[in-house]
Amino acid sequence: MDILQQEHSVNAAFSKQSSIFDAIDDSSGIHMWMRNRVRNEVLEYIQPDATMLELNCGTGLDAVFFAKKGYKVLATDNADGMLKMLAEKIEQLGLQEQLSARKCSFNNLEQLQGKQFDYVFSNFGGLNCAEDLAKVLLDIDKLLKPGGYFTLAIMPVVCPWELLTVFRGYFKTAFRRFHKNGVTAYVEGVPFKCYYYNPSYVIGTLKGKFSLKALKGLSVVVPPPFIEGFKEHHPKLFSRLENIENRIWDKSPFNHWCDHYVITMQKNH
Repeated sequence: MDILQQEHSVNAAFSKQSSIFDAIDDSSGIHMWMRNRVRNEVLEYIQPDATMLELNCGTGLDAVFFAKKGYKVLATDNADGMLKMLAEKIEQLGLQEQLSARKCSFNNLEQLQGKQFDYVFSNFGGLNCAEDLAKVLLDIDKLLKPGGYFTLAIMPVVCPWELLTVFRGYFKTAFRRFHKNGVTAYVEGVPFKCYYYNPSYVIGTLKGKFSLKALKGLSVVVPPPFIEGFKEHHPKLFSRLENIENRIWDKSPFNHWCDHYVITMQKNH
C-alpha cells in the first residue's frame, strides 16, 4: 500500500468512525484514563501562552481541552469526517480565537512551512499510521521553535497485554506488532496499515537535535482499552493496578513494554 492509498484508507476509516468517536471515548473509562495521563504530561512541560500544533486531532477532544486552558491550538488531521465534527465543536463552543482546524496529513507537514510552534502533540498512536516516522519527526523539528517540546503517544513493538492473548489462541493478535513491514488494521471495516516503533527509534532519529525529558508507559499493568469494561466492572482491582503502574511507568523496561508509550522531548537551543 503506497502513501496515497494509505492516506485514502485512513481518511475513509476514521471519517466513517467520526460520528461515534466521542461516544466510544466516553464509554471507556480506561480510554479516558489514558487520555488524561497524556494530557497531564503535556501540562508538565507546556509554558503559559504557548502555541500548539496537534497531529491526528480526530474530533478535537484534546485540542478543545488545551484551547479551554488558554493555549492557541492548530489541530490537524487527514480525515474529513473528523474535521467536520471538530469544526462544529469550535463553532458551538465559541473557540474560534483559540482553536483552528486544518486538513493536513503528518506526511505533508511541509504544508505548514513558515509556521512555528512552542509545542507539538499527538495522542493515541495516530503516528503509528506513518510508514516513515523518521520523516514526520524531522518535519516536527522544522516546525518547533528552539527550546520547544513535543509529546507523542506511540504504540511500541512489545505489548505484554497483546502477547497474553496467545493463551486464548489469538496468535495473530499476539504477534502482530512484530511485523517489520506493518500489519493491516481495521476501523469500521476499512483496512489500512499500522506500523510499530520503539522509543529508541524516536530518540535515535533526533539524536543531537532533541533532549529526552520523559518516557512513560501506558497500560503496563492496567489493561488497555481492548479489555472492554474493565475499569467499570472491576474498580477496586483497577485502582490497585493503577497504583502499581504509577510506580513503574517511567522505569525500564516498562516504559518500552506497554500498549502505548508517552515520549516528551525538547528541541535543543
